[in-house]
Amino acid sequence: MNQTAFTVRMDSELKKQFSSLCENLGLPVSVAINLFAKTAVRENRIPFELSLQPNDLTKRTIALAEEGKELNGPYSTMEDLRASLDA
Repeated sequence: MNQTAFTVRMDSELKKQFSSLCENLGLPVSVAINLFAKTAVRENRIPFELSLQPNDLTKRTIALAEEGKELNGPYSTMEDLRASLDA
Protein backbone atom coordinates (compact mmCIF):
# COMPACT_ATOMS: atom_id res chain seq x y z
CA MET A 1 0.00 0.00 0.00
CA ASN A 2 1.38 3.39 -0.99
CA GLN A 3 1.72 5.90 1.84
CA THR A 4 1.41 9.65 1.60
CA ALA A 5 1.84 12.56 3.99
CA PHE A 6 -1.21 14.38 5.28
CA THR A 7 -0.76 17.81 6.88
CA VAL A 8 -3.39 19.23 9.21
CA ARG A 9 -3.44 22.66 10.81
CA MET A 10 -4.79 22.84 14.35
CA ASP A 11 -4.44 24.87 17.49
CA SER A 12 -1.19 24.01 19.27
CA GLU A 13 -2.96 23.37 22.59
CA LEU A 14 -5.43 21.00 20.90
CA LYS A 15 -2.53 19.17 19.26
CA LYS A 16 -0.82 18.76 22.62
CA GLN A 17 -4.02 17.46 24.25
CA PHE A 18 -4.75 15.08 21.35
CA SER A 19 -1.18 13.76 21.37
CA SER A 20 -1.43 13.18 25.13
CA LEU A 21 -4.75 11.34 24.72
CA CYS A 22 -3.31 9.14 21.98
CA GLU A 23 -0.26 8.38 24.11
CA ASN A 24 -2.50 7.41 27.05
CA LEU A 25 -4.43 5.11 24.71
CA GLY A 26 -1.19 3.60 23.44
CA LEU A 27 -1.75 4.86 19.88
CA PRO A 28 0.50 6.95 17.72
CA VAL A 29 -1.32 10.06 16.48
CA SER A 30 -1.05 8.80 12.90
CA VAL A 31 -2.85 5.57 13.84
CA ALA A 32 -5.68 7.52 15.52
CA ILE A 33 -6.10 9.72 12.43
CA ASN A 34 -6.08 6.63 10.19
CA LEU A 35 -8.71 4.96 12.40
CA PHE A 36 -10.92 8.01 12.01
CA ALA A 37 -10.43 8.13 8.22
CA LYS A 38 -11.01 4.39 7.71
CA THR A 39 -14.16 4.44 9.84
CA ALA A 40 -15.51 7.50 8.01
CA VAL A 41 -14.92 5.87 4.62
CA ARG A 42 -16.29 2.48 5.68
CA GLU A 43 -19.46 3.97 7.19
CA ASN A 44 -19.74 6.76 4.60
CA ARG A 45 -20.24 9.31 7.39
CA ILE A 46 -18.42 11.16 10.13
CA PRO A 47 -18.20 8.43 12.81
CA PHE A 48 -19.66 10.53 15.60
CA GLU A 49 -22.65 12.79 16.04
CA LEU A 50 -22.32 16.38 14.89
CA SER A 51 -24.82 18.85 16.25
CA LEU A 52 -25.20 22.56 16.54
CA GLN A 53 -26.18 23.51 20.03
CA PRO A 54 -27.39 27.11 20.19
CA ASN A 55 -25.69 29.35 22.72
CA ASP A 56 -27.66 31.06 25.49
CA LEU A 57 -28.32 34.24 23.47
CA THR A 58 -29.65 32.22 20.53
CA LYS A 59 -31.85 30.12 22.84
CA ARG A 60 -33.28 33.30 24.41
CA THR A 61 -33.88 34.88 21.00
CA ILE A 62 -35.66 31.76 19.72
CA ALA A 63 -37.87 31.64 22.83
CA LEU A 64 -38.78 35.33 22.47
CA ALA A 65 -39.56 34.89 18.77
CA GLU A 66 -41.77 31.89 19.50
CA GLU A 67 -43.63 33.99 22.08
CA GLY A 68 -43.94 36.87 19.59
CA LYS A 69 -41.96 39.19 21.88
CA GLU A 70 -39.30 41.77 21.02
CA LEU A 71 -39.94 41.44 17.31
CA ASN A 72 -39.11 44.26 14.91
CA GLY A 73 -40.93 44.97 11.68
CA PRO A 74 -42.52 44.41 9.33
CA TYR A 75 -40.98 47.29 7.44
CA SER A 76 -42.71 49.26 4.71
CA THR A 77 -39.50 50.14 2.89
CA MET A 78 -35.90 49.01 2.65
CA GLU A 79 -34.89 52.36 4.11
CA ASP A 80 -36.96 51.63 7.24
CA LEU A 81 -35.28 48.21 7.54
CA ARG A 82 -31.81 49.70 7.09
CA ALA A 83 -32.50 52.40 9.66
CA SER A 84 -33.63 49.73 12.15
CA LEU A 85 -30.54 47.59 11.47
CA ASP A 86 -28.24 50.60 11.87
CA ALA A 87 -29.89 51.62 15.18
